[in-house]
Amino acid sequence: MNLYLEHYVTQKTERFINKIWCLDNSIGESLIENKLVLPNGCFNLAIVTGKAIEVHTSKNKYEMNEGVYFCSQMTNKVLVNIEPKTKVTIIQFHTWTLSMFPKYDLSNFTDSIIKINPEELPFNLQIDSDIERLLQTINVYFEELSDLHSEKNTIEKICEIIKNQEEISVADISKNLKLSQRLLQIKFKTATGLTIKKYIQILKFRKAVDQMVNADLEKLKLTDVALYNKYFDQSHFIKKFKDVMKTTPKTFDPDSYFLSLKR
Repeated sequence: MNLYLEHYVTQKTERFINKIWCLDNSIGESLIENKLVLPNGCFNLAIVTGKAIEVHTSKNKYEMNEGVYFCSQMTNKVLVNIEPKTKVTIIQFHTWTLSMFPKYDLSNFTDSIIKINPEELPFNLQIDSDIERLLQTINVYFEELSDLHSEKNTIEKICEIIKNQEEISVADISKNLKLSQRLLQIKFKTATGLTIKKYIQILKFRKAVDQMVNADLEKLKLTDVALYNKYFDQSHFIKKFKDVMKTTPKTFDPDSYFLSLKR
């Protein structure tokens, strides 16, 4: 049994959904504990079946029994314990996806998880759906959403600019979009719970960690990782690393984390 699996949506759906990933302990007989998840700038919709999963964020501990949960943006690592006979299927939304539903104000919602009624979702989500049925549901809904909204909104444009330009300021984004910095900040915070600066920091940090995981650190020095990802120096990177991970790069163990597969 593979504890961690990834499933991919259609190209059109990828505009809104990064992937669907599963934590599967459904045939396990023992608790899987002290696994970790890193922030990556995405929201997650988690479907728990079986017994329960326990999640520790920087703000709280959540006991997630069978049901559907909405997970906010995370700004620090998250600790996960998975009970035996439990499976968690997670739909990972891009940063801007929730901005397509302006009734949601996420200004003060970070590092948090809430249980939701699946009937309130805009698509028909069955908690006992297999992965093929779930992918079909997600693809049908978000392909149609993409067709209905062919023009990118402000939040999607901000994220696209940040993705294409690693080092950019809010002032630069403001000039690019011809909108005031204050308006951009309000819109972004309402849609994501993050400031634009914090979002940039999360993406930069995650890119650096992924590089550490996928590179041969005997050949690629920590200083190289720091400078390549636009940190001032190695000390600056180590400080930021400790802020999020509560450990140093030297003691970082990738096997303790659920990390994205290379595609």
